[in-house]
Amino acid sequence: MLDTPKPDAIAAADTTLVDAQLVSVRFGNRPVLSNVTLRLQAGEIVTIIGPNGGGKTTLLKVVLGLIKPESGTVTLRPGLRIGYVPQRLHIDMTLPMTVRRLMRLTRRHSEAELLEALSETGVAHLIDADAASLSGGEFQRVLIARALLSRPELLVLDEPVQSVDFAGEVSLYEKIADIRRRYGCGILLVSHDLHVVMAASDHVICLNGHVCCAGIPDEVAEAPEYLQLFGPRAAGTVAIYRHHHDHTHDLHGDVVDAEAVRCGDNHKPHEH
Repeated sequence: MLDTPKPDAIAAADTTLVDAQLVSVRFGNRPVLSNVTLRLQAGEIVTIIGPNGGGKTTLLKVVLGLIKPESGTVTLRPGLRIGYVPQRLHIDMTLPMTVRRLMRLTRRHSEAELLEALSETGVAHLIDADAASLSGGEFQRVLIARALLSRPELLVLDEPVQSVDFAGEVSLYEKIADIRRRYGCGILLVSHDLHVVMAASDHVICLNGHVCCAGIPDEVAEAPEYLQLFGPRAAGTVAIYRHHHDHTHDLHGDVVDAEAVRCGDNHKPHEH
């Protein structure tokens, strides 16, 4: 059920965008979520990780009001504007469809609005391109730009780097962090890409039907429950990314500010 906060609670919780408490979901006789709690503040990146079938997408759909929980409550800030990039967008790629038309599928927007949103994700030059011709990274950037058209206070991203190569993943996550800085929006993110998102998140929830562990990335990376799910090598791969970038990447993940990178024999440009 979706609850509206009482007036005397709104002032104290005005930075809270999502407050999900003890959410449980069952599909038939199969429990999918059990007593899951999630809270997201404005300007915060919360990442949900976990194995396949762990309930990550289901939790997003509960937050969005697409699935009604069996028990528990989900409270959204009143009037909250939400942008959503689903895990799969079913489009018949055999039909001719430009990026411009894709951006306007559900709502009419001006040319200026389209170009502004596409510029935010670095793909304004593709507005006349055939959507079917885009690379995985370009297509995901277009979908994120489409979600930005609503000027979201909450951006919900379900596996935003699917079909993107390894180097492109880094570029997309850098762009997502930049969107958070520019818009001040909260971001709720689902991903399997532990090696990148853990270091890019403010708060991580490890989900496998229930919350196995949660906290800041360093805490989760060292939690026994996390290591049991993903193996002892998981913490090591996260450590690779615990640094501040001194360079940027293009759409394909290539370094475009090569002079800022100091590469020796033991440090290749894309091994962050």
